[in-house]
Amino acid sequence: MSSPTRLGRYVVRRRLGSGGFATVWLAYDEQLDSPVAIKVLADNWTEDAHVRGRFVEEGRYLRRVESPHVVGVYDAGELDDGRPYLVMAYADQGTLADRLEADAAAGAEVGPEVGPEVGPAGLTLPQAVEVLRQVGAGLTALHGRGILHRDVKPANVLFRTVEGTVRAMLGDLGLGKALDMSSRLTMVAGTPTFVAPEQAQAEPLDARADQYSLGALAYLLLSGRAPYTHTTLGAAAAPAPPPPLSTPERPFPDATDAVVRRALAVDREDRFPDVASFVEALEATLDCDATAPAPWLPVDPGPTRPEPRPTPASAPAPASAPAPLPAPAVRGRWLLACGLAVAALVAGGMGGYLWQQERDAEVRLSDEQGSLSVAVPRDWERAVAVAGWTPPNGDDATYPALSAGTVEGWTEPGTSAEGVFLGLLPGTELPTTLPRHPECAEAQEPVTQTAGDPSRTVVHTGCPGGVVVERVVQVAGNRLLWVQVRSLARATANRVLDSVETHGI
Repeated sequence: MSSPTRLGRYVVRRRLGSGGFATVWLAYDEQLDSPVAIKVLADNWTEDAHVRGRFVEEGRYLRRVESPHVVGVYDAGELDDGRPYLVMAYADQGTLADRLEADAAAGAEVGPEVGPEVGPAGLTLPQAVEVLRQVGAGLTALHGRGILHRDVKPANVLFRTVEGTVRAMLGDLGLGKALDMSSRLTMVAGTPTFVAPEQAQAEPLDARADQYSLGALAYLLLSGRAPYTHTTLGAAAAPAPPPPLSTPERPFPDATDAVVRRALAVDREDRFPDVASFVEALEATLDCDATAPAPWLPVDPGPTRPEPRPTPASAPAPASAPAPLPAPAVRGRWLLACGLAVAALVAGGMGGYLWQQERDAEVRLSDEQGSLSVAVPRDWERAVAVAGWTPPNGDDATYPALSAGTVEGWTEPGTSAEGVFLGLLPGTELPTTLPRHPECAEAQEPVTQTAGDPSRTVVHTGCPGGVVVERVVQVAGNRLLWVQVRSLARATANRVLDSVETHGI
């Protein structure tokens, strides 16, 4: 569907995602001054009474559950064309699938050079166990209300900040069914890698089907690989035993492997009696204790933001960005301890592992007037300038500007350093050309955005430092904002661009 301006009484900001049955929009509740996520049934299913009924039923299921680890439903309604929608809590930290994909895109691998303390999605072992504990708490709440989830997987584990702490929540009950209905009729559905065999065979279900899915998720988060590579529900209906949980690079106690295998038992009678028992047994074998101060999972400002999309830009390049002033990099440190029985085998009798994790959270910087701000990786604040600049095509006046980089001179063409420059400059229309970078192998076709604040963006690839992005945005009738980002990774450049904000303009 095209982007609406309002859904009911909610002002739409942007689309968060879409699937075969629904589209989810980020919107704003003006009455309560809060961002919300609104899930709207896809227009091609409006006339299907069964799909429409399941969509409405999902909202009713979620509304019946009072748990901080199940996504909350605040409101429901119907559009003028008859499509129903659900107003839900906004997961501002994205999903577990987002973190897994970002980790894979960055080329991260679990291996001897990484050690067992950091696993998939950049999670330490205690953090992975905490995710499983919170997801397990959400499932227990659902089961206590007589509801099965039936589709536990990384994409349905949502992260949300609550008072500065990241919270894991279960979302998307599109396949959820009441337990009494599941005992009589079960539709064949689910995600092959995580679905229980009895569900893949369309047998009557109970809460142990969700336990199986949580066991598959536990296997993934602990080992860094999925227990199965099923591509069809037929394959999931009769799975072979998964490979051992442990690898030479990432060892686990035999007891941990046994607990996860019990949750993944093909015969549900061999599984734990409930999800809470499984999680408790898993924690006991790992003896994990998250001793870090809140948040236990670092807040990532990149994946989603409740504000309107920032107003980044790039315009005719200045002769040079202002010389940044050196600033020391500041890295917060915190400890996570997790005692493993296997530690005695690895470390000669140590009662547990003790490891330390660098927090790679971003830091938000502003110019001295408070007109511009941007969130950057912490090591980009080694060289910062905030005093403003005089644009080359301006009127000799000084305009707000901000520069941050990994080293002084990060703007030099041949450098592999990283950084960002923001600068306001006079202008009543977007320039037809943007700065060129002959040091880069390729300049992609300019992308022009006409909705909202008009902008033009060019991405240069094959540069000494990875990518260079030039962007210009018309932030006011007589003002342009120029942004240049140099980054080793395109994903980092995108997050920095999306975090740019202007204030008071």
